[in-house]
Amino acid sequence: ETESPRVDGGGPADPGFTRPQEGAVAQAQSREGSRLEGATQLEVALGGEHEDNVSRLRSSSLEIREKGSEILREQLDAAQKELKLKDKECERLSQVRDQLEQELEELTASLFEEAHKMVREANVKQAAAEKQLKEAQGKIDVLQAEVSALKSMVLTSTPSSPNRQAHPQLLSPGTRSKGASPRHGGGHTRNKSASWALPLAPGGNLDLHSLQPVREDKEMDNVLYAEFLTWKDRPSLDRTSAFLGRIYREDIGPCLSFTKSELSQLVQNAVENNSLTIEPVAVSALPMVKANAIECGGPKKCALSGMSRSCKHRIKLGDRESYYHISPSSRARITAVCNFFTYIRYIQQGLVRHDAEQMFWEVTRLRREMTVAKLGFYLTDTDQG
Repeated sequence: ETESPRVDGGGPADPGFTRPQEGAVAQAQSREGSRLEGATQLEVALGGEHEDNVSRLRSSSLEIREKGSEILREQLDAAQKELKLKDKECERLSQVRDQLEQELEELTASLFEEAHKMVREANVKQAAAEKQLKEAQGKIDVLQAEVSALKSMVLTSTPSSPNRQAHPQLLSPGTRSKGASPRHGGGHTRNKSASWALPLAPGGNLDLHSLQPVREDKEMDNVLYAEFLTWKDRPSLDRTSAFLGRIYREDIGPCLSFTKSELSQLVQNAVENNSLTIEPVAVSALPMVKANAIECGGPKKCALSGMSRSCKHRIKLGDRESYYHISPSSRARITAVCNFFTYIRYIQQGLVRHDAEQMFWEVTRLRREMTVAKLGFYLTDTDQG
């Protein structure tokens, strides 16, 4: 390769000298073309690899997404199954709770019913026992009266002056059959309407079991009975009713009207409220009374009447600390009123199973006891003294 000759004058070079340069240019262009072709091929190759990578990434992303969705579906199914199991468990527990509540309500109702039944039975038994006690006390009073009558008859008969009425066996056979006559001693005779018959038992002794009192007849007052029926339809302790209003005016008020009017009103209030207590006074226990208890009256003075009487009982009014000594007559009057209130309370509570007429006669009998007690009559032990 020779150096190109310089051309003077700026004229075109000699064609013989430019041919080698053209070959060099062609080679350079050839090399450049091959380089560009290689670059193009590389670029194409890289583009295809990139597309493969993208497709692989897309496919792997889809696989990951599908696997994630599958895992989430499995977890969702498991959570749903667990929720169903918990719902079933909650439903079972709710049924158990409802069953227990129902059993508890039934048990409570059964217990209340049994308690009410026991209370009713106890009240009925108490009423029956009190009625039997009253009947027994009445029989005892009758027997005591019979014994007193027999004692008085026996004491009037002496060996020197026998009582032929008390000892009919002393009469002659004719007189015994016909009765006493004026020529046989001129004594008193008993007719068939005598208060007491004295039959003899075998052996000439008196037969106490055969003594019969005179029969007592009774007739109902229609006005009083109508007032009682009206009260019985809706029984109450309200004194504004015609039935109780009349009894307050005619019986309760007069029976509890003592000399000490203020204390009498307190006694009546305590009787109405069922808070009055009557207790016997033991002579040996008098010095042992509590220090905070105030004794009113005394063993020899009635706190209600203010009269000097032997007081064997005392009363206490509700929660008061005071005790009031009362005479036997005052006690009988208070007891008669208490018995009346006790009976009408039983009627009000439905404890009396008698018909209306029997209830009315029992109320009338209790009213008679209040009247008798108000007049000063009362029963006492005949064996004392």
